[in-house]
Amino acid sequence: MTGRKELRGDGGEAAELVPGREDDRAVGGEAAGPVPGKEADRAALGADGETEADGTAHGELLDRVFLSRVVEPGDEVVGRWVREFGVGEVVRRLRAGVVESLPGVSAKRWEGLRARGARAEPGVDLAVAREAGVRFVCPGDVEWPGQLDDLGDARPVGLWVRGPAGLRMWALRSVAVVGARACTEYGAHMAATLASGLAERGWVVVSGGAYGVDGAAHRGALGAGGATVAVLACGVDRPYPRGHTQLINRIAEQGLVIGELPPGDHPTPSRFIVRNRVIAALTRGTVVVEAAHRSGSLVTARAAQRLGRHTMGVPGPATSGLSAGIHELLRGDAVLVTDAAEVVELVGDMGELAPERRGPVLPRDLLEPAARRVLAALPGRRTARADEIARGAQTTGDDAVARLYELRSLGYVERHGDGWKLTRQAMISVRTGRR
Repeated sequence: MTGRKELRGDGGEAAELVPGREDDRAVGGEAAGPVPGKEADRAALGADGETEADGTAHGELLDRVFLSRVVEPGDEVVGRWVREFGVGEVVRRLRAGVVESLPGVSAKRWEGLRARGARAEPGVDLAVAREAGVRFVCPGDVEWPGQLDDLGDARPVGLWVRGPAGLRMWALRSVAVVGARACTEYGAHMAATLASGLAERGWVVVSGGAYGVDGAAHRGALGAGGATVAVLACGVDRPYPRGHTQLINRIAEQGLVIGELPPGDHPTPSRFIVRNRVIAALTRGTVVVEAAHRSGSLVTARAAQRLGRHTMGVPGPATSGLSAGIHELLRGDAVLVTDAAEVVELVGDMGELAPERRGPVLPRDLLEPAARRVLAALPGRRTARADEIARGAQTTGDDAVARLYELRSLGYVERHGDGWKLTRQAMISVRTGRR
C-alpha cells in the first residue's frame, strides 16, 4: 500500500509482534510509548511466557490492526464477516491464501483483499504507532466508545488514537461542529463562538480538522481552554491538511486526534465521506455551520439523523449559496440554533435550558396596566381632556386623573390648562414600543 516505506522508518526488516503481556498492548486510555528494551523482550517472548487470555487479546489486537490496513473504513461486507465469523477467522482466510472468497464479494475483489493482506504487517504498524505516541483501541476495550456500536456492520474495526485523554469518557459529553471548508467570516465566527461556548460549559467539541468551519471550531475550543477531538481521514501521525499541521499537533497535545486508517495512510475523497459517520456516531449531536447543497458536512448531519442523534443548523443569509444546505436541513428535521446555550438545551441533561429570548425592556413596560391604558388613550399630537382620556382607557374620570398625575411625575405627560398632552419622551417611547 501507499506509504509502506515511510512506515518502516529505518528500511530494515521489522519482525511481527509476538502476543505479549497486557501492559504491552497499545490500547486503553493510559497507553504509553515504547519502553526501552521492551521491544526486544517482546520479540523473544514465546507462548510459554503468557497466559491464554493475554495471547488471545493480543492476537485480536494484531488481527484488527491487520484489517485496518487491508480493509477500507466503513466496509459493511467485511463488518458482517467479522460479526458472523469472528475477526480471527476472517484474517486467517485472508492470510492463508484461501481462493474461495467469503460471501458478498466477487472473486476479483477477494483477490484484491488478499493482495493487500499479503503486504500488511500489523507488528510494524503497532511499532511505528508507538514511536509516534499513538495507540490502537479495539471494540470491547475500556477506552472504546460504545456509541460507535450503533453503526452496526459499518463500525470501525478499531481506532488509532493520539493524545493523552480517554476517548470513551470524552465522547460521552461531546458535540460535533462541522461545516464548509471555504466558509465566510460569518461562518468562521459562528463556529468559533459556538465551540468556545460549548467548551466553557464542559462539552467536548468534535470536528474533522479541515480548513474553514472545522479549523475555526477546534481553535474556538482550544482558545477557551477546552477539549476538542479531530477525526482524520488519514493516518493520525500524518496531519492533513498540511496547513493545519501545527493546529492538529496542538490538538494532539491538549485533546485527541483519532482515525481509522493506520499510520502513514493518506486521505482520499471517499475516506473523507465515510469518516463523517464516525463524527456523527461519536457525539450526542451535530451542528452544521454553513454548507452548500453538496457539502460533505451534510453527510455528517444525515448520518446523525439516521443514528437518532440531534441535528442542528446555524442559519445564514438566504442569498448565500453556503447557507442553502443548512436551510434545507432546517426545513426538515434539524433544529435551528444560534449559540451554545441552545445547543446544550438539546443535547444536555434535563433542565439545561437556554435563557428566554426577548427584546429590551422599555420604561413604559414597567408601568402598571391601568397606567399603560391611560397613556395609550392620549392622542399622539394634540391635547385631550380628562373625560375623553377616561373613555379611551375604559375607566372613570377620577381614575384617569389620578393616573395622569402619576404619568406626569414620570415625565410621560404634561398639563395644558384643562387638557393633557404627551411629552416628547412619551412620543419616542410609544414609537419604539410599536416597532
